[in-house]
Amino acid sequence: MTDSFTIRSIEAFCYRYPLATPVVTSFGKMLNRPAVFVRAVDEDGVEGWGEAWSNFPAPGSEHRARLINEVLAPGLVGRKFDGPGRAFGALTGGTEVLALQCGEPGPFAQAISGIDLALWDLFARRRNLPLWRLLGGQSRKIKVYASGINPGGAAQTAEVALKRGHRALKLKVGFGAETDLANLVALRAIIGTGMLATDANQGWSVAQALEMLPRLAAFDLRWLEEPIRADRPREEWRRLRMAAKMPIAAGENISSVEGFKEVLAEDVLGVVQPDIAKWGGLSACAGVARDVLKSGKTFCPHYLGGGIGLLASAHLLASVGGDGWLEVDINDNPLRDLFCGPVADVTDGTVSLGEEPGLGFAPDLASIARHRSL
Repeated sequence: MTDSFTIRSIEAFCYRYPLATPVVTSFGKMLNRPAVFVRAVDEDGVEGWGEAWSNFPAPGSEHRARLINEVLAPGLVGRKFDGPGRAFGALTGGTEVLALQCGEPGPFAQAISGIDLALWDLFARRRNLPLWRLLGGQSRKIKVYASGINPGGAAQTAEVALKRGHRALKLKVGFGAETDLANLVALRAIIGTGMLATDANQGWSVAQALEMLPRLAAFDLRWLEEPIRADRPREEWRRLRMAAKMPIAAGENISSVEGFKEVLAEDVLGVVQPDIAKWGGLSACAGVARDVLKSGKTFCPHYLGGGIGLLASAHLLASVGGDGWLEVDINDNPLRDLFCGPVADVTDGTVSLGEEPGLGFAPDLASIARHRSL
């Protein structure tokens, strides 16, 4: 089978899973878990699956699905490409003015990312190679950490994570010093000397972050994620880096090659976290991930969504290697658990990918038909 392929169809499917317990961040709550899954099919009948980031705002998932089905897919169907990167370039370049005109570069980038992931899965299946190996990986085994640990019931959630095989945790902070520190005391006791990280979700001002940093130093944190807004001047980030006793992490809200080049060229971030479903797909983020390692920093793919994007993120981490962890949300979400393949099987803090072509997994959408919203 040749490397070039002609796209026969691209379709997005939108789902929502209602939550009994909301997922909480410092900037808001998720009352349900959305997912936008993308299926690409070529003229030989080979399928590929991807996922577009769609967590916020609440109506965003249906919007992104419609962008894919009504705006982006018609521009690709019937066209021949010699690789996913070519299609990514055509979509990105062909919609830049439209995204600028409507003020929506983010949703367009996320929709394009979902298509890109589907085309990489398709491309790897055509090559009869697992995606992680197609992208240059040498080992199928990766480390993972449990994320999404809310301020309420943090200790109980952490205990559940350990029972599921996790050996590394990330706590959401930014809910007041008393709550944050009490949760950190509890989690450090639970995890022992294991990996513990925190995520402020852009929740602090520089002054608040500087006030918290000495208090966080006692917990031997692997990193502090997004302590301030992602768009704050680099000088503010440098001030935090100088005061921090732990590495600073960010990257999920960087949305350009130039943006990543900037943070890789400076000694501010110790952990860099692109989100392949939010910007860049694999076509852009595979190169970013390799550049992260070349810069001497730790690559940890950011992810908080359904299972297909999580599985693709696992393949990326396995492909580039390094000593980073894959983010695995611990909160209730069948749209994740039913569609992440081997990532659902955490053993002693690790997961092992398979040798099947592509992502090695084809979703059974009938199993979640009751949750479909578009």
